[in-house]
Parts: sequence; structure tokens; C-alpha cells
Amino acid sequence: MDGKILARLGAVVFVAVAVTATAIEFSRDEESAESWASSRPGTAPSDPLRDELFRCQALGEAGPRDAACLRAWAENRNRFLAPGARPAERLPEAAPAPHPQADPAMPAHPAPVSPPAETR
Repeated sequence: MDGKILARLGAVVFVAVAVTATAIEFSRDEESAESWASSRPGTAPSDPLRDELFRCQALGEAGPRDAACLRAWAENRNRFLAPGARPAERLPEAAPAPHPQADPAMPAHPAPVSPPAETR
């Protein structure tokens, strides 16, 4: 097969795949944000700090000038960064990694590589 014909065939296949993908995407039903929000469980207890952080997020650039937002951000930092916020129990220590067996064919320390000598 000639290279020019192969390139044209590839271009036709690419266009066919692109048109098919576009048709599939346009035929999908759009899922609105309201349906996603309503599918979340509503039984979770309301967190006033979280509600305040969402309000501050909605303020946009006015958030850093709002005293309530500054207090909410400080409280949020304290929740995660305060010394008492760490879990009481520690995670189990990981087992030390096993050392690879020394291969007699491989030197323990490779010899340093010197830069090539300049030739003129």
C-alpha cells in the first residue's frame, strides 16, 4: 500500500471516530447540578463551620475582608493543624525494607565515571 493512501485512510478513520464520539456526547442527557446535590444524603449533621466556609467561598474577593470569614478560616486551620487535633493512636510502624542480596557479579560500590578526555 502506498504511504499517501495509508495517510488518507488514517485521516478518514480519525474523522469517523471524531464524528461518532461527538454524536454520542450530544445524545447524552445533561445531568444538572441540582440533581447531583439532591442525590447526596441529607441525614448528615449540619456543621456550622462548613456552612460558614461555603458562605465565605461564595463571597469571592470580599471573603478576606470579612471578619467572620477570617474567624472561620482560623478555626478550620486549628481543626487540622492544632497539636490536639492529631489522632490519639499512632499508625503502625512500617517494617524496614529488606536489603537486596549482594550479587557477586555486581560490585558493591560502582567505580566513579571519569569525564571523557578532550581530544583535539
